[in-house]
Amino acid sequence: MLSHLSIRDIVLIERLDIDFASGLSVLTGETGAGKSILLDSLSLALGARGDASMVRHGAQQGQVTAVFDVPMDHPVRALLRENGLDDDGDIILRRVQTLDGRSRVFINDQPSSVGLLRQVGHQLVEIHGQHDDRALVDIDAHRDLLDAFGGLKARVEEVSAAWRALRAAQHELSRHRARVEAAAREADYLRASVEELTKLDPQPGEEEELAEERARMMRAEKIASDIADAQEVLSGNNAVVPALSSLLRRLQRKAAEAPGLLDEIIQSLDEALIDLDNAQTAVDAAMRATEFDPRRLEETEERLFALRAAARKYNVPVSELPALRDRMDADLADLDAGEERLIALEKQVADLQVVYDQAAASLSEARRAAADALVDAVMAELPALKLERARFLVNIETDAEDRQESGIDKVEFWVQTNPGTRPGPMMKVASGGELSRFLLALKVALADRGSAPTLVFDEIDTGVGGAVADAIGQRLARLSANVQVLAVTHAPQVAARARTHYLISKSGTDDLVTTRVSVMDAEARQEEIARMLAGATVTDEARAAAERLLRENLAIAG
Repeated sequence: MLSHLSIRDIVLIERLDIDFASGLSVLTGETGAGKSILLDSLSLALGARGDASMVRHGAQQGQVTAVFDVPMDHPVRALLRENGLDDDGDIILRRVQTLDGRSRVFINDQPSSVGLLRQVGHQLVEIHGQHDDRALVDIDAHRDLLDAFGGLKARVEEVSAAWRALRAAQHELSRHRARVEAAAREADYLRASVEELTKLDPQPGEEEELAEERARMMRAEKIASDIADAQEVLSGNNAVVPALSSLLRRLQRKAAEAPGLLDEIIQSLDEALIDLDNAQTAVDAAMRATEFDPRRLEETEERLFALRAAARKYNVPVSELPALRDRMDADLADLDAGEERLIALEKQVADLQVVYDQAAASLSEARRAAADALVDAVMAELPALKLERARFLVNIETDAEDRQESGIDKVEFWVQTNPGTRPGPMMKVASGGELSRFLLALKVALADRGSAPTLVFDEIDTGVGGAVADAIGQRLARLSANVQVLAVTHAPQVAARARTHYLISKSGTDDLVTTRVSVMDAEARQEEIARMLAGATVTDEARAAAERLLRENLAIAG
């Protein structure tokens, strides 16, 4: 329920804090005191459209905060969790409207969007009036209310589950059929491509391996000639090693003839020959390392070029050629086995459609039974509301071929205001006063089923009085046993039945007017109801009548 409403700088309201109680609360006051401003402020906190004109003159921004105390299992908490918002404790909706037309939204002190605020507000409050019936504008709400009245939640969920399963199977059937049809159109191309790629047989990582091998052989080819030149110098026909060896032997034979003279030369030549021998060994090893088969280089290049040509042809990287071959092969397999798979999927869809149709038909039958009971319940309320010649109808249009998650029914509340007139949609046929009374009868029949925890009725008693106003008050009191009811009223018969009575008043100068709201005690309440009974001048007779009205309703409530 709505437990607190805080308003700052909205139109005529500078600062206002109101605590609300459970049960039936009424708001009364003279015309122009600001009752509509109060409801507009609440609507702003619930996600209604805002604009700069709502900001009080002289202020830069206005703000409305609505605090709700709802059970932990209320669906609105799941909605908050789905959107990543905290749902512990009270639910606090705050809307800031700035003078430049922009607004900011906070849910439980976390920034949010107007769209989510509107969804949350819709689950928390219903505002009904002669010209503002937000709960019944959406025709889908009629079906939901009928389902709630009939206790059909389990059947609706069964139909919804069957619809989702059917939709998933239909989607799979459609996807597979499209794939098979596409494969059939490209069958020749696919077969030729698979044959070509199978013959080519590309392997994962093959391009990198071939490119590295080719680069290595080309590098070897470049340095092989230089290594051959070195080999010719060291061991060819004109090699210096034999000449040095011969020179070394001659000097070694002469060394004895000149002791000490040739020793250093002989040692240097001996070391040089050893180094040259090592160099020759290293050159021979290098020569062997650079040896390659020119045919292998040619084969490697041909293979690499073939892979890259195929990649260009199929417009994929070489690395994806194996996967492409597998996909094309799978498409051919789908084409070959497509008819069997299509037959299986078609049978699955047909079976699931039977399941859905049976569940939807059963739900439709149950809705018609619930509709009859709802019509009886609403009709029982109409005579006391001075609608004894009117009829309430639940129009159900069933189309077994129009399969929706909610079933095969379109539900709309219709009325016939007088015998001989054409029945039609309640929102179009009923006048403002009639609509509000039809609505009240409907809400009483529904009790708390399919209802938001807070119901707001805006002057639904306009244009009626006496017994009809008393009947409206009685039904609002009955409603308040199950949900919180806030009623803006001009009827003393309605005001007298409230548990809590708020007075809306206006004070100030011509230049600055402020709207105030106060909770009245017993004495002030009696005086306000006397004013409502008498008009501008409150007489003792009006006070006595107000006292009697309050006493009678207190006795009824007790």
